[in-house]
Amino acid sequence: MRQKTRLVCYLVISCLIFSCTPSKDVVYFQDASQFETLVDDNTFTTKFKVDDLVSINVSTLDPEASAPFNLFRGAEEGGIRPEQVNYLVDKNGEIDFPVIGKVKIEGLSPSETRELLREKLKDYLKDPIINIRIRNFTVTVLGSVNRPGTYPINGEQITIMEALGYAGDINIKGRRDNVMVIRDFDGTKVYNRINLNSKDALKSPVYYLTQNDVVYVEPNKSGKTQSSLDQRATIAISIISTLITSTVILLTRN
Repeated sequence: MRQKTRLVCYLVISCLIFSCTPSKDVVYFQDASQFETLVDDNTFTTKFKVDDLVSINVSTLDPEASAPFNLFRGAEEGGIRPEQVNYLVDKNGEIDFPVIGKVKIEGLSPSETRELLREKLKDYLKDPIINIRIRNFTVTVLGSVNRPGTYPINGEQITIMEALGYAGDINIKGRRDNVMVIRDFDGTKVYNRINLNSKDALKSPVYYLTQNDVVYVEPNKSGKTQSSLDQRATIAISIISTLITSTVILLTRN
């Protein structure tokens, strides 16, 4: 009987061992030293891409003068203002802007686009204020994260860490040393990998994400053979399953 009890204990301990993930695999930036100063010299700026939806608002001290350069949908009724129309960056990288016509903005940043439009509008308006914003800036986070999905971004840039924060972080079954970022350039998919265990991730060209990037977190060895349940639930289920199986074996042999 003592030997059978030892067998059950051995099975339970083995289950616990193989259900655990080494702590070194789940720690971000683990090679960063105490009080180490890391200077962010990344010069990343968001660039417009084909199929972007862009909001552009032009205003001056004379609202009537700037009105032709703003497109709205619907008429003002009951105090409700009409909806401003967004501009679609077409397959040629251009938007069709009122009065001045086609303007190529693909590959330009919002600030560069602002200066380009200001130059083109100088013959029509004096000191125009131009506000530009990407309306369909989203990132998609898939794989071994707690809340996979597509997330809208309000600003002009987001880091991969912030995107993972939206997705509830990488779960215990995900690899942090080999996260893939899939980026689209004019219909061409570019695959980049980043090691979030290392502080060198801050220097990666994909640390800052662009609109419509896809972040994929690969499961580790344990994740490939088990479900994506929470680690504690997985351990508990494994223990219960092992105990039940062992008990049945012991009872059938008696």
